[in-house]
This record gives sequence, C-alpha cells and structure tokens, in this order.
Amino acid sequence: MADFKNKIGLIVDEGADLTQELIQKYRITVVPFKIDLGEMANLSGSIYQKIREAEKRGMKSFVKTSQPSVGDFLSAFNEKFKSFERVICITITSKHSGTFNSALQAKKFLTKDNQERVFIIDSLSLSVAEGLLVLAAADLIERGLRNEDVFKELQKKELQKMVGEIKVAFVLEDPKWIAASGRIPGFLASWISKMQKIGIRPILGLKNGTIKAIGIKWGVKDMASALFKEFNSKASKDKLTKIAISHADNLEEMKKLKKMVEERGKGEIILINIIGNVLGGLAGPGALAIAWHQE
Repeated sequence: MADFKNKIGLIVDEGADLTQELIQKYRITVVPFKIDLGEMANLSGSIYQKIREAEKRGMKSFVKTSQPSVGDFLSAFNEKFKSFERVICITITSKHSGTFNSALQAKKFLTKDNQERVFIIDSLSLSVAEGLLVLAAADLIERGLRNEDVFKELQKKELQKMVGEIKVAFVLEDPKWIAASGRIPGFLASWISKMQKIGIRPILGLKNGTIKAIGIKWGVKDMASALFKEFNSKASKDKLTKIAISHADNLEEMKKLKKMVEERGKGEIILINIIGNVLGGLAGPGALAIAWHQE
C-alpha cells in the first residue's frame, strides 16, 4: 500500500491572511487576487497608509479586487502535482467571491486521474477564520494520511464539519469601504455608522458564508472590548479553543484583544496577522477580527 504521509499539498487563496512563517512551514501555495488601487497606486506605504493618505488628499480611497482566474488555479494545481500526490484547495467564502468557482472550473481542465487527486473546499469564511481551516488541514496532513480511504474521510467529515464550526466576529472603524465593495448593503453600513457615533459597537460576522450583523455591544470603550465580549459569550469555557486574530493596521487594539483572550484562558492563539491587501482594502483601516474553533 502506498504511503501518503506528507504527500498531500495545500493550496489556498490570498484571503486566508496566513503569516509567511506558516506558509513556508507547511509548504502552502497561495493563489493571489487581482487588486486595483486606482488613484492610490502611486502613493507610498502599506495599503492602509495609502488609504489614509488618499483620504487626506481628497482622493478616491476605494480598492477594487477580482478573484483569481481559472488559469491561476490550474497553474497552481499542476505545479503542486510536481511535489505532492494529492491536493487540498481551500478558498474564501463563495458567497462574496467567485474564487471557489474559479478553482472548480480549473479542476475540470485537469486529466480525469488528476481531478481525483484534488479536493476543493469552500471555507464559507474569510481572513484568519479561513486561516484556521487551512491550519487544521495542515495539522491533519502532519499526522499522516496513509491511504485513499482516509483522504476521502477527511474530505467528507473532518474539514467539511469544521466549516460550520469555525466562528468569526469583527468590528469596523468605518463601514464605508465594505459597503462600497457591495459586501454589505448600504442600509447596514448606515446603521453601523449611526450606532458607533452614539457609543454602540455593532459586531459583524458570517452566517452561512454571508457577512451579517451578529450582535451589538453597549458600554464598551474600544473595539477590543467589544470583540472580546462577543467571543467570551459565544465560546464555551469547557472546551479548548483554537483562536486567530487579525487587524487592519490597528496594532494597539490587537494587543488589547490578545491580552484579554490570554487572561481568559482555555484557548490557544495559533495565528495573529495583519489583514492583507485583499480584505484590507474592503474592510478599511482599523478593522479588528477574531476567529475561533471548538471541537
């Protein structure tokens, strides 16, 4: 019987916000999105610095993104086959991006034998919540998958089950960027803005892969406290929790949230990263997110 231990490669889109250290450790192939910065292209600094500078200058500060193409995924699959027997490909939620469909279409261009070597999963999530699913897959691979039956079982049960279990909550400094992208309706963005002006923090999250308002926090002085209250109310203290935190150039609030989570206990923070260009351009500067998984 063939030994498939460490013979399964991982492909993920750029929206998972993984650190370079983790990408290199698990030999993950990252398929990039297309990003159009418009008038901000010639401004210096990170995407958040560009947006803030554009705001000061009265320039357009909105970022346009488009999903990876079918060809991008096809190239990634074929390249991965050079080093791995099989491939697991995890994508950002299909409810807000055509990335999952691009990967599915790319698979159809493979030979029949190679199609059977590829498993594509819609994370129904984004940012470090998608990253948690990728890291779970990496952990399963590290444990060693020794035959095709086990590989199929993981497809059907382990990873697919986790899609519905991973939770994410986030707050925005200003909802205008995500509203302009079409990811949330204008009335929701207007409601968020009004609530925040009177000291109330609306919490956003994902329901069945779609961004929704999932809660409201009164009497919180900062973004970190609002998110921690949401996390603490939803995550059971009786179960060990894998946790990830991401932020849009908001280091101060990230550190506050990290400290609160660590002091709570019963959890392990396995990923902290800045939100990358793809989602950062949609969330805008200052956004803060927490994702978690409990078995």
